[in-house]
Amino acid sequence: MTVTQIGADASTVVEPATAVDRPRVPRAVPVAIVLAWAAIVALHLSGHGGSIDHDTLLGPGGNVEVTSLLVYAAAWITMITAMMLPSAVPLLGLFASVSRSQPRAGLVVAAFVSGYLAVWTVFGWLALGFDTAVHTAVEASPWLHERPQLVIAAVLALAGAFQFSSLKDRCLSTCRHPGAYLLSHYQRGAGAALRIGWGHGLFCLGCCWALMTVAFAAGMTDLRWMAGFTVLMTYEKVGRYGNAVARIAGFALIGLAVAIPSL
Repeated sequence: MTVTQIGADASTVVEPATAVDRPRVPRAVPVAIVLAWAAIVALHLSGHGGSIDHDTLLGPGGNVEVTSLLVYAAAWITMITAMMLPSAVPLLGLFASVSRSQPRAGLVVAAFVSGYLAVWTVFGWLALGFDTAVHTAVEASPWLHERPQLVIAAVLALAGAFQFSSLKDRCLSTCRHPGAYLLSHYQRGAGAALRIGWGHGLFCLGCCWALMTVAFAAGMTDLRWMAGFTVLMTYEKVGRYGNAVARIAGFALIGLAVAIPSL
């Protein structure tokens, strides 16, 4: 794919075609991904991984202390860097390449990444709030309190069903064609980069929020769920058989939802 002209505001920015022919991801991005995974693995191997799970951070009655919120924020940023940033690499590489001639190109790319991660950060806080509400409801209901597996089954069933939704397909289609997205949204400057990253993050959220909810419910340092969903979400976006794999995953999640209550 060759993109030689990308609109910017009322003018047209002409970028070298070779810059997009060979998109190069800034070195800081793979370094950040590797460091995030290294931190998660190290915490898991130390035996303290469960200390940052949201269930542990929640106090009695669903109350959360300020210190716990800070720990959660750091843990969540690490988690989404490890799990979600890999799937954004194709667009990030294209964006970095076409932005190479901009003044302060490093700042522009950082703004793009910040916008992307900001979407998932907001989702993380919403997920924590929803999880707190669920815990409160379970504690208030003796019937649910005795059947916590039903909550897990409901989350799995929701994620499985969403794999077949039209919203998932539309958002996934946008994520699979980063060049087309960039062609229609590119503008120069850090502010524009922030908006582009935020916009792409919304499409990414639109196709992956249900799977991330399962990962969140399973535990923020459960390496099996994290690694599995990272591979799945990345392959859905960049793999040749992404559509088929997404549907296979949907059937698997629904199957687990049916099986868990009987275990």
